[in-house]
Amino acid sequence: MYKKIANRLCLILRPATVLLLLMVMVSVAEAVDFCSEADSFLRGMPKGLQERQTRAIEDAIEGDVSNLAAVRNARNAKPVLPGDVRCDSIGEHAVLFRSEAYRNDTVPLLVYFHGGGWTIGSINSCSRYCGAMAAGGVAVLAVDYRLAPEYPYPNGLDDCRRAVEMASDSLDTWRCRSVSVGGDSSGGNLAIVTAMSMPAGELESLVVFYPVTKAYADGSESWKEYGKGYGLDSRLMEAFNRAYGGGCDNPQVSPAHASDRELQTLPRMMIVGADRDILRDQGREFADRLSRLGEDVDYRLFPGSVHLFITVGGQTAAFDEAVRYSQEFLKKH
Repeated sequence: MYKKIANRLCLILRPATVLLLLMVMVSVAEAVDFCSEADSFLRGMPKGLQERQTRAIEDAIEGDVSNLAAVRNARNAKPVLPGDVRCDSIGEHAVLFRSEAYRNDTVPLLVYFHGGGWTIGSINSCSRYCGAMAAGGVAVLAVDYRLAPEYPYPNGLDDCRRAVEMASDSLDTWRCRSVSVGGDSSGGNLAIVTAMSMPAGELESLVVFYPVTKAYADGSESWKEYGKGYGLDSRLMEAFNRAYGGGCDNPQVSPAHASDRELQTLPRMMIVGADRDILRDQGREFADRLSRLGEDVDYRLFPGSVHLFITVGGQTAAFDEAVRYSQEFLKKH
């Protein structure tokens, strides 16, 4: 469609003007895809799902984990992976995704932490993204860190740090050339905090999607506007925060409260935000602060999208763009 339009426009406009107009048109079309798919995704969400998840977490905080176990099982279905992608268990708590098409190549390695509010989610819940990344020539180590409230902060974070240390020691064995860390939502939080604890220069980059940077109700415009009826309800996020150990300004839990010096140790960073998401504003503020500090940060907001496009199917355009963008970012160096 765009090629036909371009041919007609070239008859009356300069080529540079045509290119600019087409870039705007494609961007608008992409936004429409994100928004329409997100609307369809929201209509398909089971009624009362987030309320049930909230109650299950609140019960687990009080010691009854039976309902939370059911929620976890519902998020643990094995996805269909690209046919050339292998999954090899690394110890008991990690899986390495690698494409057979790149088995003789030295590729970048992404250590990935799944989302789920530190309380739900698993390697399976992020395997669709990990498999797609592997199919494009990025090895991915997905980490099965311990979950709250049974294992609150710092247990899961400690697991993530150990996984990165193991990955750094295994580059030659796995035929990888660098280590980056990444994650979505609470996994993005773990990735940022893990990176802050690593020696300068050890990590190549950070790749995070709609990260939690303030583990408490931040009172932002997006928190108020999208607190109910979208991909992540504010009451559910507050339950996640309580289960993990949030509600405070500890930079190991809320990296938005890290010092300038701590943030300046971070490697180059890619942040993708969901537009209609309670976490949108805190992620954008975090990116703005990094930029003011002179850090190398690439921030993008997917217009019209909602939380969960990395781990839950239904927002195909946003998922595909996230994969393409993060593959490109990781292969820059």
